Amino acid sequence: MRAVEKSRHCETLPCAVLLALSLILPRCTLADSRPLWEWGVGPSVVAFNDYPGAASSHRYFLPLPYIRYRGTFLRADREGLRGILLDTPRVALNVSLGASVPVRSRDAAARTGMPDLEALLEVGPMLAVHLWSNESRRCQLDVRVPARLAVTVSGAPHDVGGYLAPQLNLDVRRVGGTPGWNLGLLAGPLFASQRYNQHFYSVAAAYATAARPAYRAAAGYAGSEVIVALSKRFPGFWVGGFVRYLNLESTVFADSPLLQRRHDLAAGVGLAWIIGRSARRVESEE
Repeated sequence: MRAVEKSRHCETLPCAVLLALSLILPRCTLADSRPLWEWGVGPSVVAFNDYPGAASSHRYFLPLPYIRYRGTFLRADREGLRGILLDTPRVALNVSLGASVPVRSRDAAARTGMPDLEALLEVGPMLAVHLWSNESRRCQLDVRVPARLAVTVSGAPHDVGGYLAPQLNLDVRRVGGTPGWNLGLLAGPLFASQRYNQHFYSVAAAYATAARPAYRAAAGYAGSEVIVALSKRFPGFWVGGFVRYLNLESTVFADSPLLQRRHDLAAGVGLAWIIGRSARRVESEE
């Protein structure tokens, strides 16, 4: 793998790196008094394949913005920027965001001669149901069900379908004592619409070759993911990292000539110094 050139994905990758790190870092489960908002910045490195199942991969060195806003109806935290529709001890309903980076087909051998993959912005509701916590509430088990619609962000935006990702999520706070580390474990299947799978895995007849036959992806099972994340907030800075494994065996697009690997790995680490914070403090379970 190589470091990304400055011109490649420079506008969309910082957002994608922030989402990749912030969406999966573990949530604290005990209410503490914290600033209403905080912000900071630092370096990060993230490595992942150009798209799930691609043989080509890249490593990106990028600035990592650290943004926290702990409002009643709007929050920016480990789950990204989201609107709070419902928040009870057992059930929460949020509006959440996701993203994917653009891919130049000349950089992915399997897509040579095909149109580039556009960057996607993903938005939709996420239902979270609390299942269990231990007596100290340092361990918490939840079911999360994000359902997102994806739209392109270059040129005239158009939707490319969406996906549903029911997840079992375990958060463990203060591993190794106080203050300690926060550990997050997440696992679950992915189900995508036909247009979403086609965006990554279909081959139109016009781009078919002897080595890459025409293919039309279907809707349905799109793999299973497992994520392990670790983070720690120090007085003046934050550090965290993650590893994501995606199993693409038996997917509805398993026969696509663009699916080159059945097992997909991504990883990243980041460090951010806290530069500013509000004087006002609020109760937060982040």
